[in-house]
Amino acid sequence: MHSFKKFYELTLLRRFAAIFVLTAMFFAGCAPAQQSHGKTVITVWHWMSDREEAFLELARRYQEQTGIEVRFELYAPSEAYAQRVKASAQTNKLPDVFGILGEKRDFASFIKSGYVANLTEAMNAPEASGGTWRESLFPRALSVNEFLNGNEHGVPFGIYGAPLDVMTIQMVYNRELYRQAGLDPDSPPRTWAEFMAHCEALKQKGIPRFVSGFGEIWLIDALASNFAMNIMGEQKVFDTYAGKVPYTDPDWVRTLALFKEMTDAKVFVDGAVTMVNKTAEQTFANSRAAYAFNGSWCVNVYAGMNPTLDYAPMLPPLVNETNPPRIWGGAGSSLVVNGRSAHVEEAIKFLRWFTAESQQAYLCEKTLNLPSNAKSLGQIPPVLAQFADDMDHVTHPSLYPVNELPAVIEAFDKGIQSIMIGEKSPEQVAEEVQRVKEKEMKKQG
Repeated sequence: MHSFKKFYELTLLRRFAAIFVLTAMFFAGCAPAQQSHGKTVITVWHWMSDREEAFLELARRYQEQTGIEVRFELYAPSEAYAQRVKASAQTNKLPDVFGILGEKRDFASFIKSGYVANLTEAMNAPEASGGTWRESLFPRALSVNEFLNGNEHGVPFGIYGAPLDVMTIQMVYNRELYRQAGLDPDSPPRTWAEFMAHCEALKQKGIPRFVSGFGEIWLIDALASNFAMNIMGEQKVFDTYAGKVPYTDPDWVRTLALFKEMTDAKVFVDGAVTMVNKTAEQTFANSRAAYAFNGSWCVNVYAGMNPTLDYAPMLPPLVNETNPPRIWGGAGSSLVVNGRSAHVEEAIKFLRWFTAESQQAYLCEKTLNLPSNAKSLGQIPPVLAQFADDMDHVTHPSLYPVNELPAVIEAFDKGIQSIMIGEKSPEQVAEEVQRVKEKEMKKQG
C-alpha cells in the first residue's frame, strides 16, 4: 500500500512544486562492478518497505536457480530514497537496478545521461513459453516507462523500465450494507441516476453513504477528472488545459455540480471534506459508509483493518453514457537497469524473471499489491482481479499530452471543497478557476 499511495501523493505534489531537480550528470565511466568470491552480484535499490521481506525471499530463490546473488537495499521513506538516487547519480555510484521517483522529465534526464538501459529489444524477444516479456505486462503500466518517437524530452524511442505492480483508483462498495438496504450486492450502480437512487435507498435504512479522504485534495482531483472526462471526453479536457476551452463551459459547471448534488443529498459522510485518507479507510473498513473512493492498495489496508469485510470495486458512475469511464491508474512502482552497470545483461535477465508470472503471483500473495503481469491474475485474490479488470479504463496525468497549471489545479480542487461545505456554487467556482487560469496563462506568456 505504501508505494501505491506514495506514487500518487508524489505525482500530485510534484505538480505543485518539484521535489527535486536533477543537476548535470556528465560523469564518465561505469559503476564499479560487484563481485562476491568471483561470482556476479546484482544490487537493487528500492524504497518499498512493505515488500522487503518478499523481495529477500525472491532473491534467495533466484540465487538458488541461477547461482547469481541479488542484494536488495532498502532506503526509506521515499523522499529520502529519491535524494539518495539523485546524489548517487552525480557521483556515478548508482546500483545495477533501481527505481526513479520523479516526473517524466526527470526520467528522461537519467536516460540521456546513460543511467538507464533501453529494454526494448529484451521486451520484444520471444520467450521459451511463448509470447514476449512485453506482452505479459499490462500495456497501461508499460506506457509509464515508454518514450514514443518525437517525444518532447528528446529521448530515443523505447521502453526503459519494467513495472512491478499496477494500480487503479476507483470506487468500492460494501456488499453487506447493500443487502441491508435491499439492494442487489452483485449489481452496483452503473449510471449517475442509479448511483443517486441507490444512495437514497441506503439513506432510508440509515446507512451512511460515501467517504473518501477529500482532505487530501489529490483524491478530489482524481475523482473530478474522472467525471469531467466522462462528461465531455478526454480531448475537451485537454483543450481546457491548453487554454482553448474555459472552465465556465457548461460541461465544467456540470462536473462541479455533481459535488453539489451529492452534498445537497447528504451523500458524503460527516467530515469527508477535511478527512485524511487513512481515516476514510477506517470508516469504510468498519462499515460506516457504503461507498469509498480509493486505490487498489486498499485491498491490503482493509485486510488489516477488517479481514471479513465484504466489498467489491466499481467504476465511477457514468454521467454521460456515450463516453467511456476513465479512472486514474497505471504502474505503481517500476525498476530500471543502470546503463553504466558492469552487469547490464545479468540485471535485465533478473528483472525479466522478477516480473514473470510466478514471481508476480508470489508478490501479490505476500503484499496484496496488484501485479503488473497480466498472466498472474488467475493466481491472485478475486477482489484484486476485479480491480485489474478495469485497467482498460486507466488514464493518469503522467500520460496526458498536456497538463494543467498547478495553481489552476489547486483552485479547482479547493473550489470543490468550498462547494461541499456550502460556501460557493458551481458557477462561482467555475468563474474563479477561469480567472486563475487566465492569470496563470499570462504569466506563462
